Order: sequence, then C-alpha cells, then structure tokens
Amino acid sequence: MMSNRSSKPEVLSLGSGNYGHGSIMRGGSGTGTGTGKTDTHVPVSSNSRRMSMDPEELKRLGNEEYKKGHFLEALRLYDKAIGLSPANAAYHCNRAAALMGLKRLSEAVKECDEAIKLDSGYVRAHHRLGSLLVSLGQVENARRHLYFKGYQPDPNEAQKLQLVEKHLNKCTDLRRVRDWGNVLKESDAAIVSGADACAQLFACKAEALLKLHQLDDADSVISHLPKFEASNSSLSCSQMKLFGMQSEAYVLFVRAQIDLSLGRFENALTSIEKSGHIDPRNVEVAVLLQNIRSLCKSRARGNELFKSERYTEACSAYGDGLKSDPSNPILYCNRAACWFKLGQFERSLDDCNQALLIHPHYTKALLRRAATFSKLERWAESVTDYEVLRRALPNDNDIAESLFHAQVALKKSRGEEVYNLKFGGEVELINDLEQFKAAVVTTGASVVLFKTASDLQCKQISPFLDTLCKRYPSINFLKVDIEESPTIANVENVRIVPTIKIYKKGNRMKELVCPCREALESSVRHYSF
Repeated sequence: MMSNRSSKPEVLSLGSGNYGHGSIMRGGSGTGTGTGKTDTHVPVSSNSRRMSMDPEELKRLGNEEYKKGHFLEALRLYDKAIGLSPANAAYHCNRAAALMGLKRLSEAVKECDEAIKLDSGYVRAHHRLGSLLVSLGQVENARRHLYFKGYQPDPNEAQKLQLVEKHLNKCTDLRRVRDWGNVLKESDAAIVSGADACAQLFACKAEALLKLHQLDDADSVISHLPKFEASNSSLSCSQMKLFGMQSEAYVLFVRAQIDLSLGRFENALTSIEKSGHIDPRNVEVAVLLQNIRSLCKSRARGNELFKSERYTEACSAYGDGLKSDPSNPILYCNRAACWFKLGQFERSLDDCNQALLIHPHYTKALLRRAATFSKLERWAESVTDYEVLRRALPNDNDIAESLFHAQVALKKSRGEEVYNLKFGGEVELINDLEQFKAAVVTTGASVVLFKTASDLQCKQISPFLDTLCKRYPSINFLKVDIEESPTIANVENVRIVPTIKIYKKGNRMKELVCPCREALESSVRHYSF
C-alpha cells in the first residue's frame, strides 16, 4: 500500500548516532516566511486549535523536540499526528526514531514495519529498520533493508554491518572448536561494533565466561540481557538462528547451563525444556536436556542417601551426576562432604579443589576445604581459607571461631608459645594500673581504647571496638576511661581521646589518635595472628 508521506516532506535523517537516528532534516519551505520579518500575530487559542488539527504542525514540533533530545515529548507529538493521519508512513518512521532514542527497540521495529507496510518503497524506513536490525545482531535482515533496491546506506551503518557480521562469523567458528577465550573476545567485539542490543550475543559472552570458570560474571551477564519482545512480523528474532540454534532457544540453553552450575536445578530444567520446545530438532539442546534430567535425578538420590548417612552410596550417586555434567561444582562439593564423613580427607580435598576451580567464589566449597585442611593438620592453608571466608562473612561467629582455633594450632605447630588463649572474649574494662599492666603483657596483641564517657568520638568508636573483638578473637581488647583511671592515662601519656594503643607482650607497638574505623581495623588485622 502506498501512502502520502507528507505534503511538505520533513523527515529525520539517519545521521551517525546510535541505531541510525541522528540529526533532523527539514524539507520544503516550512512555516517561516523567509523574509526575516516577524510573523503576523495569531491569537494563542487559534494557534492551539490549528496545532491540534494539523498533523504536519505536530510533526514539526515533534522534530524540534527530537533535535533537543526530548524523545518522550517528541513521541507524544508524533502520536498525536498519527492519531490524525494514521496512514502517513513518515509519521510512523519518525515515531520509530523517538522510540530508538528511548531505547524502546521492540516498539521501534514495529513502527518501522508499519511505515513499510503503508509505503513499501519508503527507503528511509527501510534504512532505519536496517540500522535497528544491526543493533539486534540480525545481519541478513539488516542487509536486505540497508541496501533496499540498490540504495546505498549511510557509510557508518554499512561499516557497522560489516564489522558485526565479521565478529559474529568468528564467534561461530571459534565456538565450534570450543576456543572460549576468543569467543569471549569476539562476542565483546561484535557488541562494541554495533550489536549492542543483541541478547544472543550477550548470551554467547555469558556462555564463554561460564566455560572459562568465571561463573559469577556469567550469571551477571545472563541476568541483564537486553530486552526485546519479538513481534509477529517476518523480522521476529525468534526466527533468527545463531550457532545453528533458534536464537531464543540459545539464550535459554545458556541460562540453563549457568543455573545448573549455580545449583538452581529446577530453573535449569525449566529453561532447557523451554529451549527444547522452541527448537526441538537441535542436537545440543536435546543432549543438554537429557543430561540435566539425569543429573537432577542423581543429585536427588545422592541427597536422600546422605540424609540417611549412607555416605558411600551417596558418593556413587553424585559421581553418576558428574558423568552427565563433569563441570558441576555443586556435585563436587556434595561428594566432598561424603568423603569428609567417611574420613577420606584427601579425596574430600580433591573434590573441594575441583569445585573451587570451576567456581572460585563458592563459599560452601571453601568452607569445606578449610575444615578438610584442619583435619589434615595443614594449618597454614586452613587459616588462609578461613581468612578469606572471614572477609566475605565478617559476622559469622562459627567461621570466626574456626579461624581462631586454626590460628592457635598453627602457632603451636611452629613451636610458638600459646597460653591462656580463648575464643569469644569480651572487651575488658580496666580500672587500675596493675590490672592494666597484667592485661597488656599477656600472650598475643592487646588493643586499648583510652576514652572518656562524654566525648562524642569516643561514643562512636567504642561500639566498633566491640565489633572488632568478635571479628578478631585472638586479640585482647581493653577500654580505659581516663577520667576514672587518671593514673593509667598519666603513665601512658594519654592527653587526647579517643586514643588507641596496640601492645604486644607489654611493648607498645602502635598508637592511633582519633582514628577512623578503616585505619583502626587495618591495624588490628595486622596484629592479629
């Protein structure tokens, strides 16, 4: 169907901006007189009536708002113009440009489709749609519209198409040979080159990160995919293929793998079943579907056996699951727990290491490895793991206690003196000089807060010292009120509060006057085990 685009052609150019929406180009004589003289005054009410009834005037005003970057206001004006003249292809094309500015790409594609439906030979609408399709990674469809009937597109758009196609082809070839490092590189390059709204490319990046054991990053990417709702037109993204797989099926295929590795087994099964429904003939999807079903069955059986304390059989069940997915950190960690219960600590350690190789920030596997190191009396490695856990979970008292005992055992293993150390002590209030001297000569470090009851900074830092006492149980924490115990303040030459002094075996090691929390904790950490 051919339609009147405009009696006074006034259109948005492709320009060089994102998705091809750039500057505004005006055609025709417009509404000005061209004489440089002031227009004849028209009453406001007359102007309002004329504007509300004239779609060309509404379009002109929309173009002005668009040029200012006021895309929402431009969209409102184009909507009014379309309401008055719904068969005008130029209005729909301009509306698409405003939607692109608002990053509402699904709607923009539909508006371009509508413009082309109204005027199949409308070159500008074809070019705008082609630019959109490049950003969505649909290079074949994009080429068809950008080079419509031999018309040459904007050089920038042509170059963008060429680069995106090149990097997409490389992604395909590299994925085929499982070169995940370069798949990551090429998927990033394709996105940067112009396909920055292509959910399938971001999924490809997520899959590469997963295979490179950067699981947290993979999860972040797959959780923040660009949104695009495919229309019912021939340009529907669901019909596009990537790596021989329907695009929507591929996104679900990757999501299922990531969910599986993070222990979200039900989500993984749901995603891969949806993927199989969309692309039932794809071999990769079918194989993963079978493997996930088998793995879920083995995991459930292993969990039941573990609860029944049938640890040897549980090991076998988890091992069956690993045959379906040899890179599943959850199953390695579960099997490590079985080996631990069976007293086979070296095998438990092997499975913990394997789980952490796949998912380096897997807290449960790190905790299990720290406990296994303790059983093997590899105290330095146990302390290292517990310290990592302590930083990640500073308020976990069980981890703090385990770290404390590992630190004590490490000191003993090195032949160092360890006396009267106990976990879970509280900040001790010191009232006299003899009590103070006895406290600071004990084994390990002592942190003393010199304070007054009325000072605001002292009131702020005193509760933080209580927190540090729980975080660093190997250190003695003391408080001295210098107004109640002036003798101690005089002997220790304390004139300003709050003052923190750190002692080791009676010797003063460090002094901090009015410290911030970060500086105080850094010093405490340094003098802990």
